[in-house]
Amino acid sequence: MQKTSEQYDAVVKICRDLFSKKMKDYGSAWRILRLPSLTDQIFIKAQRIRSLQENAVRKVDEGEQSEFIGIINYSIMALIQIEKGIADQPDMNTEEAVALFDKHVAMTKSLMENKNHDYGEAWRDMRVSSLTDLILQKLLRVKQIEDNKGKTLVSEGIDANYQDMVNYAIFAMIHLTSNSK
Repeated sequence: MQKTSEQYDAVVKICRDLFSKKMKDYGSAWRILRLPSLTDQIFIKAQRIRSLQENAVRKVDEGEQSEFIGIINYSIMALIQIEKGIADQPDMNTEEAVALFDKHVAMTKSLMENKNHDYGEAWRDMRVSSLTDLILQKLLRVKQIEDNKGKTLVSEGIDANYQDMVNYAIFAMIHLTSNSK
Protein backbone atom coordinates (compact mmCIF):
# COMPACT_ATOMS: atom_id res chain seq x y z
CA MET A 1 0.00 0.00 0.00
CA GLN A 2 2.91 2.38 0.64
CA LYS A 3 4.05 2.00 -2.97
CA THR A 4 0.50 2.72 -4.16
CA SER A 5 0.33 5.85 -2.01
CA GLU A 6 3.62 7.14 -3.43
CA GLN A 7 2.61 6.34 -7.02
CA TYR A 8 -0.78 7.95 -6.44
CA ASP A 9 0.85 11.12 -5.12
CA ALA A 10 3.22 11.25 -8.10
CA VAL A 11 0.29 11.16 -10.55
CA VAL A 12 -1.61 13.75 -8.52
CA LYS A 13 1.42 16.04 -8.59
CA ILE A 14 1.41 15.98 -12.41
CA CYS A 15 -2.32 16.72 -12.49
CA ARG A 16 -2.13 19.43 -9.82
CA ASP A 17 0.75 21.17 -11.59
CA LEU A 18 -1.19 21.26 -14.85
CA PHE A 19 -4.35 22.43 -13.05
CA SER A 20 -2.40 25.25 -11.37
CA LYS A 21 -0.76 26.34 -14.64
CA LYS A 22 -4.10 26.36 -16.45
CA MET A 23 -5.58 28.41 -13.62
CA LYS A 24 -2.84 30.98 -14.21
CA ASP A 25 -3.46 30.94 -17.98
CA TYR A 26 -7.26 30.88 -18.00
CA GLY A 27 -8.40 31.76 -14.51
CA SER A 28 -11.44 29.94 -13.17
CA ALA A 29 -13.49 30.14 -16.38
CA TRP A 30 -14.39 26.48 -15.75
CA ARG A 31 -16.52 27.62 -12.78
CA ILE A 32 -19.37 28.44 -15.18
CA LEU A 33 -19.60 24.82 -16.38
CA ARG A 34 -22.62 22.86 -15.28
CA LEU A 35 -22.09 19.25 -14.18
CA PRO A 36 -23.42 17.76 -17.44
CA SER A 37 -20.86 19.86 -19.35
CA LEU A 38 -18.04 18.52 -17.19
CA THR A 39 -19.41 15.00 -17.54
CA ASP A 40 -19.41 15.42 -21.32
CA GLN A 41 -15.80 16.67 -21.28
CA ILE A 42 -14.76 13.59 -19.30
CA PHE A 43 -16.79 11.40 -21.67
CA ILE A 44 -14.95 12.84 -24.70
CA LYS A 45 -11.61 12.10 -23.05
CA ALA A 46 -12.60 8.53 -22.12
CA GLN A 47 -13.96 7.87 -25.62
CA ARG A 48 -10.69 9.13 -27.12
CA ILE A 49 -8.70 6.81 -24.85
CA ARG A 50 -10.86 3.88 -25.93
CA SER A 51 -10.37 4.85 -29.56
CA LEU A 52 -6.59 5.06 -29.06
CA GLN A 53 -6.65 1.62 -27.45
CA GLU A 54 -8.61 0.11 -30.34
CA ASN A 55 -7.15 1.88 -33.40
CA ALA A 56 -3.68 1.28 -34.75
CA VAL A 57 -3.53 4.65 -36.52
CA ARG A 58 -3.34 7.93 -34.57
CA LYS A 59 -3.92 11.22 -36.34
CA VAL A 60 -3.19 13.43 -33.32
CA ASP A 61 0.14 12.98 -31.57
CA GLU A 62 -1.16 12.76 -28.01
CA GLY A 63 -1.39 9.57 -26.04
CA GLU A 64 -3.59 8.14 -23.36
CA GLN A 65 -1.75 9.77 -20.46
CA SER A 66 -2.80 13.33 -21.31
CA GLU A 67 -6.41 12.17 -21.61
CA PHE A 68 -6.30 10.40 -18.23
CA ILE A 69 -4.89 13.60 -16.71
CA GLY A 70 -7.85 15.45 -18.23
CA ILE A 71 -10.28 12.93 -16.72
CA ILE A 72 -8.70 13.41 -13.31
CA ASN A 73 -8.73 17.21 -13.48
CA TYR A 74 -12.24 17.53 -14.91
CA SER A 75 -13.53 15.09 -12.26
CA ILE A 76 -11.94 17.17 -9.50
CA MET A 77 -13.50 20.29 -11.05
CA ALA A 78 -16.86 18.52 -10.94
CA LEU A 79 -16.39 17.69 -7.26
CA ILE A 80 -15.59 21.35 -6.61
CA GLN A 81 -18.70 22.39 -8.55
CA ILE A 82 -20.81 20.01 -6.43
CA GLU A 83 -19.42 21.61 -3.27
CA LYS A 84 -19.45 25.26 -4.36
CA GLY A 85 -22.26 25.36 -6.92
CA ILE A 86 -22.01 26.76 -10.42
CA ALA A 87 -20.79 30.35 -10.77
CA ASP A 88 -22.10 32.92 -13.26
CA GLN A 89 -18.59 34.32 -13.72
CA PRO A 90 -15.08 33.16 -12.86
CA ASP A 91 -14.90 33.69 -9.11
CA MET A 92 -11.83 31.91 -7.80
CA ASN A 93 -8.15 32.75 -7.71
CA THR A 94 -5.46 30.14 -8.25
CA GLU A 95 -4.69 29.72 -4.57
CA GLU A 96 -8.33 29.05 -3.63
CA ALA A 97 -8.88 26.69 -6.57
CA VAL A 98 -5.72 24.69 -5.84
CA ALA A 99 -6.70 24.44 -2.15
CA LEU A 100 -10.07 22.99 -3.19
CA PHE A 101 -8.30 20.68 -5.65
CA ASP A 102 -6.10 19.42 -2.79
CA LYS A 103 -9.10 18.97 -0.49
CA HIS A 104 -10.99 16.83 -3.01
CA VAL A 105 -7.91 14.83 -3.96
CA ALA A 106 -7.34 14.05 -0.26
CA MET A 107 -10.94 12.85 0.14
CA THR A 108 -10.67 10.78 -3.04
CA LYS A 109 -7.34 9.27 -1.98
CA SER A 110 -8.84 8.31 1.37
CA LEU A 111 -11.67 6.53 -0.46
CA MET A 112 -9.07 4.73 -2.61
CA GLU A 113 -7.10 3.63 0.45
CA ASN A 114 -10.22 2.22 2.11
CA LYS A 115 -11.31 0.37 -1.05
CA ASN A 116 -7.76 -0.76 -1.75
CA HIS A 117 -7.61 -2.29 1.72
CA ASP A 118 -10.86 -4.17 1.17
CA TYR A 119 -10.13 -5.25 -2.41
CA GLY A 120 -6.46 -6.08 -1.86
CA GLU A 121 -5.15 -3.88 -4.67
CA ALA A 122 -7.00 -5.91 -7.31
CA TRP A 123 -6.56 -3.00 -9.75
CA ARG A 124 -2.91 -3.95 -10.14
CA ASP A 125 -4.00 -7.03 -12.10
CA MET A 126 -6.37 -5.05 -14.32
CA ARG A 127 -5.62 -3.87 -17.82
CA VAL A 128 -5.65 -0.16 -18.68
CA SER A 129 -8.41 -0.95 -21.19
CA SER A 130 -10.57 -2.36 -18.37
CA LEU A 131 -10.01 0.76 -16.29
CA THR A 132 -11.05 2.82 -19.33
CA ASP A 133 -14.24 0.76 -19.65
CA LEU A 134 -15.00 1.26 -15.95
CA ILE A 135 -14.61 5.02 -16.37
CA LEU A 136 -17.01 4.93 -19.34
CA GLN A 137 -19.47 2.88 -17.30
CA LYS A 138 -19.29 5.42 -14.45
CA LEU A 139 -19.87 8.21 -16.98
CA LEU A 140 -22.99 6.51 -18.30
CA ARG A 141 -24.22 6.13 -14.72
CA VAL A 142 -23.56 9.82 -14.02
CA LYS A 143 -25.39 10.82 -17.21
CA GLN A 144 -28.39 8.74 -16.11
CA ILE A 145 -28.35 10.30 -12.62
CA GLU A 146 -28.12 13.75 -14.22
CA ASP A 147 -31.08 12.88 -16.47
CA ASN A 148 -32.94 11.81 -13.31
CA LYS A 149 -32.26 15.28 -11.82
CA GLY A 150 -29.79 13.81 -9.31
CA LYS A 151 -32.26 11.38 -7.76
CA THR A 152 -31.27 7.76 -7.12
CA LEU A 153 -33.22 4.98 -5.45
CA VAL A 154 -30.43 2.77 -4.13
CA SER A 155 -27.24 4.01 -5.80
CA GLU A 156 -24.40 6.19 -4.62
CA GLY A 157 -24.51 9.79 -5.74
CA ILE A 158 -22.74 11.60 -8.52
CA ASP A 159 -19.83 12.63 -6.29
CA ALA A 160 -18.89 9.01 -5.53
CA ASN A 161 -18.86 8.26 -9.26
CA TYR A 162 -16.54 11.20 -9.97
CA GLN A 163 -14.25 10.00 -7.17
CA ASP A 164 -14.18 6.51 -8.65
CA MET A 165 -13.29 7.97 -12.06
CA VAL A 166 -10.39 9.87 -10.51
CA ASN A 167 -9.13 6.71 -8.85
CA TYR A 168 -9.49 4.55 -11.98
CA ALA A 169 -7.69 7.18 -14.07
CA ILE A 170 -4.88 7.39 -11.50
CA PHE A 171 -4.57 3.59 -11.52
CA ALA A 172 -4.36 3.70 -15.33
CA MET A 173 -1.67 6.39 -15.12
CA ILE A 174 0.30 4.26 -12.64
CA HIS A 175 0.13 1.33 -15.07
CA LEU A 176 1.14 3.50 -18.03
CA THR A 177 4.03 5.19 -16.24
CA SER A 178 5.38 1.95 -14.80
CA ASN A 179 5.03 0.16 -18.17
CA SER A 180 2.87 -2.60 -16.75
CA LYS A 181 -0.28 -4.11 -18.22
